[in-house]
Amino acid sequence: MDARSNGTQALDELTARVEAFVEARDWAQFHSPKNLSMALAGEVGELIEHFQWLTQNQSRNLPEDTHEAVRQEIADVQIYLLLLARKLDIDLLAAASDKLEINIRKYPVEKARGNARKYSDL
Repeated sequence: MDARSNGTQALDELTARVEAFVEARDWAQFHSPKNLSMALAGEVGELIEHFQWLTQNQSRNLPEDTHEAVRQEIADVQIYLLLLARKLDIDLLAAASDKLEINIRKYPVEKARGNARKYSDL
């Protein structure tokens, strides 16, 4: 089994665990795409709070307790993203791969290397 198959299998297994968690609590009734996207945005906001007002260097060297809090917020983001993607019948790995191909064309190395400008400004 190749690495991509292992990654797909692991993502499918995690998604199944998340869905079982939701089903056991009868929460799917609340999981419209609108609600899930709003919950996702809320979790991203909680993630951002850990970095607000930090310097670039501080954000790269988080204290252990902050690092763990960030880890948990990233997990919350991933859980809501999994649920939203499943609700909309979107294959996350395929979507990310497709988007990377688009970005490769939008940001050619010879124009984008070493700068953070938007593709339309290259």
